[in-house]
Amino acid sequence: MLSREDGVYAATKWGVNGWSESLRQELLPDIRVTLIEPGVVDTELPTHITHEATREAVQKGYDAATVKPDEVAEIIAFVLARPRHLAINEVLLRPTDQLG
Repeated sequence: MLSREDGVYAATKWGVNGWSESLRQELLPDIRVTLIEPGVVDTELPTHITHEATREAVQKGYDAATVKPDEVAEIIAFVLARPRHLAINEVLLRPTDQLG
């Protein structure tokens, strides 16, 4: 069962996706907008979750996180280095063993 925080997180992600697409359409060709959507990344995020059950559930996933912040930074650098005529709208990256 999803917690309230899970629902808010999912709604926020969908909202950011829609907002990014809207910005992309409004600002191209002068400004490129790319949505970078990483899956589980080895960060301190679980330590900032205040709902205990949610924190424990999230921590289980983060204990096995294999994607490092530097790897996400490499993806961002790659996108930024593309020629100005190329728009990369969205990048979804996850560890190969992440199911959802």
